[in-house]
Amino acid sequence: MPSGRATSSDVAAAAGVSRSAVSFAFNNPQRISAATRERILAAAESLGYAPSTLGRMLQAGTTHSIGVLLPQRLARILENPYYARFLMGAGQVCDQEGYTLLLTPPLQDSVLKAIPYAAVDGFIVCGLEADRGEVAELTRRGIPFVLIDSDRLDGAPSVEVDDRGGAREVTRYLLELGHRRLAVLSMDPGAHVPERGYRGPLARRLSGITDALTDFGLTMADVRLAEVPVTRSEGYRATRELMAAEQRPTAVLALSDVLAYGAVDALQELAIKVPAEVSVTGFDDLQESSWFRPRLTTVRQPIVTKGRMAADFLISAIRGEAQHPHQTLDTSLIVRESTAKAT
Repeated sequence: MPSGRATSSDVAAAAGVSRSAVSFAFNNPQRISAATRERILAAAESLGYAPSTLGRMLQAGTTHSIGVLLPQRLARILENPYYARFLMGAGQVCDQEGYTLLLTPPLQDSVLKAIPYAAVDGFIVCGLEADRGEVAELTRRGIPFVLIDSDRLDGAPSVEVDDRGGAREVTRYLLELGHRRLAVLSMDPGAHVPERGYRGPLARRLSGITDALTDFGLTMADVRLAEVPVTRSEGYRATRELMAAEQRPTAVLALSDVLAYGAVDALQELAIKVPAEVSVTGFDDLQESSWFRPRLTTVRQPIVTKGRMAADFLISAIRGEAQHPHQTLDTSLIVRESTAKAT
C-alpha cells in the first residue's frame, strides 16, 4: 500500500497496466476494453485515487473558469460593497454559461505576479490602467481579457459608465442649489499622479466636476479636494478634517457612496445637520443608499449590468466569437434627502 496520496502510477501498478491505460480509463474509456477499465476503476477505488480535475482541464486547454484581476488586496476589495454588486452580475452570467469565477488579487503586492498562478481561461481586468504591464502580459500570453473601470485600449473589449456625465450632473445640481463651498472626497489615485496625471474613472469624474464648475465661473482651485482610500472610515476621517477648516464646506461631493456614508457619520457626530447645514452626495447608488438616513442623493451607475456585460464579453472572447466594442453605460442622478439649498 503506497504512503501518502495515491497517484496514477500507484493505480497502474495495482491494476497491472500502464499509466496511459489509467488515463484512458478516466478520460477516453473507448480506447481500452470494458474489463480493463473495470479493473483500473476497482484499483483506484481501493487506493482512494481520484484524478485531478484541474489537470484534465488544463490538458484539454480550458478550465471553464474566468478570473477577476483585482487592483487591491482582497480585504480592501471586500470592504467595498461596489464589488459585491459587480461580482453578482458577473456571477449570473457564469452560472448561466457553466463557468466558475476566480478572484485574483495582487500576489506579494504585484498584480503582474498573480497572473501565471490563476488557472483561468480569461480575465476581467478591474481598475487597472490599460498601459500597465499586466495588460501587456495578458496580450503577450494570448489570454482573452475585458477592461473594466479603465482607459480604452484598441483591440480590447471594455465596459465603463459615463463617469464624466454623472459627475457633471451631480456637481451642477449642487451648484444650482446655491452651494459654492464644495469639498470633494475622491478615491486615492495611488502613487505618481503628479507625473502621470489622473487616469480612468477618477480622471473622468474629476473632468465632469470641472465641466460643471466652469459653467458657473469656478475652477478646481475653488474646491477642497481630499484623496482617500474608498472606505467608510476614511470618508469619516477626511470629513472631520474638512469641517475643522475656518470656512467649512456647505456640500460634500463624494466620488463613491461608501465615502459619502463616512461623511454623514462624521457630520452627525459633529452635530452638523444633513442636509440643513451641509449637503452630501455620493456616486454608485448602492442598495444601502436608499435606506441610509438621510437617504443619499447619488449618481446611479448600473453596477450589476456592468458585471454581467463584462462576463458576457469575456466568455464570447474565450469562445472565439465576434469581439465586442467598447461599451459605455449611462448614469443618472438620484435625488434623495441628503441634499438641500445652501443657507
